[in-house]
Amino acid sequence: MRWSNCLARVCVFASVLLVPFVAQAATEEDPWESINRPIYTFNDVLDTYALKPLAQGYQFITPQFLEDGIHNMYRNIGDVGNLANDILQVKPHAAGVDTARLMLNTTLGLAGFFDVGTKMGLQRNDEDFGQTLGYWGTPSGPYVMLPFFGPSTLRDAPSKYIDGYAQPYRYMNDVPARNMAIGMDVIDTRASLLSSEKLISGDKYVFIRNAYLQHREFKVKDGQVEDDF
Repeated sequence: MRWSNCLARVCVFASVLLVPFVAQAATEEDPWESINRPIYTFNDVLDTYALKPLAQGYQFITPQFLEDGIHNMYRNIGDVGNLANDILQVKPHAAGVDTARLMLNTTLGLAGFFDVGTKMGLQRNDEDFGQTLGYWGTPSGPYVMLPFFGPSTLRDAPSKYIDGYAQPYRYMNDVPARNMAIGMDVIDTRASLLSSEKLISGDKYVFIRNAYLQHREFKVKDGQVEDDF
């Protein structure tokens, strides 16, 4: 999962749950902060001067219906990984929903351009291998900031490699086409979170770290987390 994708999930989570994250140090969860912060700074500079301008330009020139369709197509690709992890977590209902979504969106939805599944009441699941490991009891371990890929943990970081097997890019022999597909995925994801940046406040590093860790706990436990308030 790339940096923009991780930040997108963080912002969406915050906007949905309206969690008033506070800038508290989580030293027990972030023992490598002295290393993580410089890496975060590098990622932030890359985003500020490269990814964000590209996303803004893409959003400016792309009609809304086309932008939505492209976004739906990449989400449809992601449903393959969702389905695989539904099965690994032994969630038959979720697996059935994601199977139906894939079939409907890929066929009637024209390769996912139209999200037919959601319109029919089939809500999209969001699973990955890090969540699967957490589901079976693997602790998250310390917080890790990865170059280019963004926030993660000692459990989730290597899981990204496993998730890569569910993405079609790995199996594309045409290198230019593969790079274009990956690049478009990054830009689409970054464009989708432009309007959510205002949710970030205070120390950006601390905000993103706390949001990411709480988000991951929420996802691993399927929303069954204790209320701290």
